[in-house]
Amino acid sequence: MSIPVALQLYTLREETEKDFVGTLKAVADMGYQAVEFAGYGGIEAKEMKKVLNDLGLSAPSSHVPIELLLTQLEEQIQYSLEIGTKYIVCPYLDAGTYLQGKQNLKNTLSSLQKIALKCKENGLQFAYHNHDFEFEKWDGKYYLDHIFQSIDEDLLVAELDLFWVKKGGLDPIQYLSSLKNRCPIIHVKDMTNDDRKTFTEVGHGIIDYPSIFEMAEQIGIKYYVVEQDVCERPPLESVKMSIDYLKSIGIA
Repeated sequence: MSIPVALQLYTLREETEKDFVGTLKAVADMGYQAVEFAGYGGIEAKEMKKVLNDLGLSAPSSHVPIELLLTQLEEQIQYSLEIGTKYIVCPYLDAGTYLQGKQNLKNTLSSLQKIALKCKENGLQFAYHNHDFEFEKWDGKYYLDHIFQSIDEDLLVAELDLFWVKKGGLDPIQYLSSLKNRCPIIHVKDMTNDDRKTFTEVGHGIIDYPSIFEMAEQIGIKYYVVEQDVCERPPLESVKMSIDYLKSIGIA
């Protein structure tokens, strides 16, 4: 069974700001099967659903900032349900505000648990997306492990960003294996082969994606999401290079 390839629209944030629907069309024309939202450009859910249907795109997941999860969760859930999203993803936690210090971490884990329960009550799955700072240790464990070990796996799953795993000093394949059956989505993002170790197009860097794709079904991955935080060429060109590489190896 082939695993769908989505694009995280944060990569094209400048393009969506100018023309949201036109950008979605360009993404579909390149061969992406799905998109992961990072905001909806002020488009109502009913209209967004029609646009997705017309373009033949699905939207398995949405990144929703923690501030909105804490203050507008009901609205975010309803939007997700209307457009057919399965996963609501917390994309980022400011480490100083939410993770560092015993009480901060305890409060954050309690908040994530409540959000996850509310998602589950509405038939959605809550997920957490990492950066590299969650691989700092507190009380002998990575912050990311504190998060996943404190909340049941039926409530909180991982959207593992493999670039940030490597940036955090870990082996992406090894850490991904530790989350077997708890990581339905991975962020497919590559790293330059130079001293900068910064973002590059998939297949043009040093992360061993062919090996990751080989083990994907065994791990339980259901979606690949291409993302490139910063592009050194026009972002539309970068995301096309990534999907073209994935097509060349039979993934897309």
